[in-house]
Amino acid sequence: MAGAQEIRTSARRRAVPAPPTDLVAAPGYGARRLYQAYLAAWNRHVDAVLTGPQFAVLSAIRAYPDADQSSLASAVALDTSTMADVCRRMERRGLITRHESPHDARAKVLTLTAEGVEALNETTRRTRALDEALLSGCPDELRPQIATLLNSLGEHWESVADRVEL
Repeated sequence: MAGAQEIRTSARRRAVPAPPTDLVAAPGYGARRLYQAYLAAWNRHVDAVLTGPQFAVLSAIRAYPDADQSSLASAVALDTSTMADVCRRMERRGLITRHESPHDARAKVLTLTAEGVEALNETTRRTRALDEALLSGCPDELRPQIATLLNSLGEHWESVADRVEL
C-alpha cells in the first residue's frame, strides 16, 4: 500500500519539461499559446456560452446596424460559412434576427434583439475587464500599441495564408 502511495506522489511531482528552444522561437507557437490562454480566460471570466466570434458579430451588428451577413463576416474575420453557423446559433438563442435585405433578397440583414443588446452590453463589460487584466503587466502607454501590433500581425499573417507559394 505504501508503494502505491509513493508512486502517485512521485507522479504528481514529475517535472514538466520546458518547450524546446526552436519551438519557443517560432511565432506560431507564441500565437497558439496566446490564443489558448485567451480562450481559457474568456470561458472563465467573460462567458462560457457566448463565444468570442459571437461577441464579435454582436459588436459588428451594433456598429453597422443595416449591414448584411456577408459584409459583417469580413468585418469580424470570419468566412461566410462560419458566419452563417454563428448567426443561426445566435438567432436560435434570440440574440439576433435575420431578414431579407430590401435591396437584395439573397442577402440577410442582421438586427440585435433586446436580449442581444443586453447580452452584448454585459459581455462588453466583462470583456473590458478581461482586457484590463490581460494587459495589466504592460505599461499604460504601450497598451494601444500592443493591440495595433497584434492586429497588424493578424492582417499580415492572413496575407501569408492567402499566398499561393511562400
